[in-house]
Amino acid sequence: MVKFYQHKYSYDYSWNTVSYAFLNRYPNPFATHVLSVDTLDHRVDTETGELFITRLLRKTNSVPRWARSIMRGNDAYILEEVKVDAEGGTLVSKTRNITHTRLMKVEERQFLMADRENASRTLCRNETSIVSNIGYGLNSKIENFSLSRFSDNLVKSRKGMLYVLDLAQRKGLFRQRLRMELPPSPSSTLVD
Repeated sequence: MVKFYQHKYSYDYSWNTVSYAFLNRYPNPFATHVLSVDTLDHRVDTETGELFITRLLRKTNSVPRWARSIMRGNDAYILEEVKVDAEGGTLVSKTRNITHTRLMKVEERQFLMADRENASRTLCRNETSIVSNIGYGLNSKIENFSLSRFSDNLVKSRKGMLYVLDLAQRKGLFRQRLRMELPPSPSSTLVD
């Protein structure tokens, strides 16, 4: 069974600012599990003006005791594909794990969109699917554990973005003011 997760939120910054911070979000103290980020490719479509970036992220996480016998090591490689449409005010990021896929497959999409009603706000949506086909009666346990960890990491991810936005503001890259608050997530949904 596939687990789906969707979360909507916003940043009180312009889309230009948030998209810049998104592309420069590592390193930050809330993402110590991200060991490296390497850009594999980047190009601009000369017809549309869209920027395409492909990056490889190396992450680590503690492995639960029950999974240690089926998972070799705790490092994982994640492929991130980003499309930036500066003209349309959108950034779409798609990530997927390329290691440990026998254990589970995690695909995440993040959408950053300029708020058409408020130029100093960026609307964000995160959609994630997690599926395990390892069998042995472990699929549901792996999916539920991964979903719980993912939602915890999403909070850290938002804190990391706020940290990068604040750092950029303090260094004078942006003039807008940052409100350091993480609202409750009533718009989060979990679907089996």
